[in-house]
Amino acid sequence: MKKYMFGLLLVSGLILGACGNSEATKTEETKGGESSGSNALVVSTFGLSEDIVKQDIMAPFEKANDAKITLEVGNSADRFTKLKNNPNAGVDVIELAQNNSTEGNQDDMFLEITEADVPNLANLTDSAKEVFESGSGVPIAVNSIGIVYDKEKVGHEITSWEDLWSEDLKGQISIPDITVTAGPLMLYVASDYAKQDITADNGEKAFEALKELKPNVVKTYSKSSDLANMFQSGEISVAVVADFAVDIIKGAAEDVTYVVPESGTYANFNTVNIPKDTKNKELALKFVDHRISEESQKAKALSLNEGPVNKDVELTDEEAENKTYGAVADRAQPVDFKLINENMSSWVDQWNRTMNN
Repeated sequence: MKKYMFGLLLVSGLILGACGNSEATKTEETKGGESSGSNALVVSTFGLSEDIVKQDIMAPFEKANDAKITLEVGNSADRFTKLKNNPNAGVDVIELAQNNSTEGNQDDMFLEITEADVPNLANLTDSAKEVFESGSGVPIAVNSIGIVYDKEKVGHEITSWEDLWSEDLKGQISIPDITVTAGPLMLYVASDYAKQDITADNGEKAFEALKELKPNVVKTYSKSSDLANMFQSGEISVAVVADFAVDIIKGAAEDVTYVVPESGTYANFNTVNIPKDTKNKELALKFVDHRISEESQKAKALSLNEGPVNKDVELTDEEAENKTYGAVADRAQPVDFKLINENMSSWVDQWNRTMNN
């Protein structure tokens, strides 16, 4: 697996949206009152752990800027489609999975942001800067995939991606569906197993490798919470998972082990953008700067298990556990979201024929 020093870009969650959830989009004010005026901001974000998001991200910004924030929450794909269909919807800031933000920037939906506008851009990690410069928006979090398994049931250690194809794991594995955050990343892993650069054949060899893996796969999953239930019930003993969900699984099956192969992994960034039709540009820019500040990044790393993108954030070994940080971040590789977006329709068809028949 080829290693990039800048590490990471990765398929963000198509239908679920990185860390995303499947609940319908809804809005909720954090301080009451209408969202109008220069001190009011509508922030569209993931519908995950809303109370923590309000406490750790929104409240400090409101206090520092005497602002009122109204949240619009839901999965990335739904919120992105809503904004695309109605640019005048009143959204001032939108946080998206990387595939959606890449498409939005290609379609010229968002404001161009510079370091003069957002000084904390200078403090992004090298990999996060790479994402920003690629046209995917301003990174706010990074996650990557690894392998979680029950060592006692498996009977031996799992240390590499290639181990997933071992015959002794027949009927024991769950992998992410192609339409969720980690799905395209799994396709990259399969292409590596086939010793093929996925950008050279648009995933042809990857699907051949998945066909070979299929006897080992009990089912694919669309929600990380489903994995917790499958481990708890004994239905599976191995799974490929994004690191943000490891704690959820360990809450149901505390004896499982999480490993990121030394050969490398693939990463996904959540990003933030400002729609061109915002009526509160200056406050929106301040919010983006706040979102990637050292203080805000560390708070969310600790409370929501998200890898930080600000290079000044320091985590202890315990705090860094199960996050894309340090050595794990160093060996994480980027994925090409433009390639993924261009091929997703055909990939979904191939996936269904390969894995669901």
